[in-house]
Amino acid sequence: MADEAAAARPLDGKLALITGASRGIGRAVARGLAEAGAHIIAVTLPRSTKALEELDDEIGAVGGAATLVPLDLRDGQAIDQLGASVAERWGRLDILIGNAGILGDLSPFAHLELKVWEDLIAVNLTANWRLIRAFDPLLRAAEAGRVIFLTSGAASKDKPYWGGYAVTKAGLEKLAKTYAAEVAKTPVRVNLVNPGPMRTLMRAKAMPGEDPATLPPPEELVPLFLEMAGPDYEGTGQVIDFQSWRTRHRL
Repeated sequence: MADEAAAARPLDGKLALITGASRGIGRAVARGLAEAGAHIIAVTLPRSTKALEELDDEIGAVGGAATLVPLDLRDGQAIDQLGASVAERWGRLDILIGNAGILGDLSPFAHLELKVWEDLIAVNLTANWRLIRAFDPLLRAAEAGRVIFLTSGAASKDKPYWGGYAVTKAGLEKLAKTYAAEVAKTPVRVNLVNPGPMRTLMRAKAMPGEDPATLPPPEELVPLFLEMAGPDYEGTGQVIDFQSWRTRHRL
């Protein structure tokens, strides 16, 4: 019976911080990790407090627990303060999932507004660097620190009008892979997931004519995140393509 319980809750006792947790992929992964036993630190914009509270109810319904953190990731000092608070309360962080991201405007580089460009850099790139800086000591203090960032196929393509988003995702991939190399001799493992087309609001904004019913829901990503967040996962510095992973696992 004990073995069955451990199998059902493989992340029991783990602490997982997830950005962009109020909707889409972040919300699905937060629920999935909570059901697997992790305590969730759910981070999202202050205007999404109601959605965070609904997530808290969903996590409670599966026997999990969460700490809700309304926070604007463009506020670097707030990220630093969050790191200090987690250090004081728990002294470690087992899992960091940098999921939050924005699409910006799909337009030629020459037509991008300065504010749009600055927000893309701030949310998709700088915030993740601040998360690494704030939580690196806590990830190293964990028995098996796991870091997962969300990337996109746009990072490796030269698709017109997607430049702002693509540049930030390419930068994020280099950031994550370099950090993975820096912590290679520690128990910390750092990877990225490219989810591909998913049934999310960001996808709907980018492809307004697409039928969302033809796309997989974010919940289908949960098994992959559970695998990568586990202490037995040893891969690092990788970009895992979800569609390829699903094919290999015949899901």
